[in-house]
Amino acid sequence: MTEAHRDPVLAVYAEGIASGDATFELEPPSWEQFCTTRLADHRWVAVHPAGAVLGWVACSPVSARPVYAGVVEHSVYVAARARGRGVGALLLGALVASTEAAGIWTVQSGIFPENAASLALHQRAGFRVVGRRERLGRHHGVWRDVLLVERRSATVG
Repeated sequence: MTEAHRDPVLAVYAEGIASGDATFELEPPSWEQFCTTRLADHRWVAVHPAGAVLGWVACSPVSARPVYAGVVEHSVYVAARARGRGVGALLLGALVASTEAAGIWTVQSGIFPENAASLALHQRAGFRVVGRRERLGRHHGVWRDVLLVERRSATVG
């Protein structure tokens, strides 16, 4: 993912936000904030041969404490026009490969229980639900639960 992908990445993010089941966020961050909060070596885009960005994946450290150096939280977003075509699986595969090569042993995320497509994608990619965080936050005035999913590396750690 480079500066050239800024506008389409943020547009795909906005599309996910508008779906109502992807995130608590109400609007995408600035590109500067996006880049400074996500690890540069683990940001990937899926690009159609014609040049359109079909989706993205990125991750952030869960903590600055050294003991958690091998644990990241990720987000993956696929453009509506590209869903059901394996884009999410390719993006998660790229993320898993890059994080494992860097010695990261746990990739985790929070997913709304209503987001069945994301849950299925993550399950196929080797993630498992490790817990339910009830009434974690209010989203458009409604309390929402979040399922914590994680994938532990079989080769790191």
